[in-house]
Amino acid sequence: MSQRPSVMFVCVHNAGRSQMAAGFMTALSQGQVEVRSAGSAPADQINPVAVEAMAEVGIDITANKPKILTPDAVEASDVVITMGCGDVCPFFPGVRYEDWELTDPAGQGIETVRQVRDDIHGRIEGLLAELLPAKA
Repeated sequence: MSQRPSVMFVCVHNAGRSQMAAGFMTALSQGQVEVRSAGSAPADQINPVAVEAMAEVGIDITANKPKILTPDAVEASDVVITMGCGDVCPFFPGVRYEDWELTDPAGQGIETVRQVRDDIHGRIEGLLAELLPAKA
């Protein structure tokens, strides 16, 4: 794979889970992975508790904005990770899809959001190991 792999994170509101996942992937891949995130029904702003939880681990997602999911963005991605948006996500042959079942942090306290954040962190590390295998 000569070009950078691209990953898209999709949840309903693009305000919590997908933003945290995009934040981790951007930070941990150090620019080696193209990162997108979107929502099927984007919120007005990112969940402030998700922003706080990410800040605790040194990742700033305050500048991110929820974006609408577009078929073009999905088709341009190598891997699409969905988080509770079900059948709303468009499907394209040749794109790898994974569904991560994660608690929606909307309306949750910081303790729950930390658990979701840590779950996402572990999954991102696993995905990164697949996308960017260590050079022998």
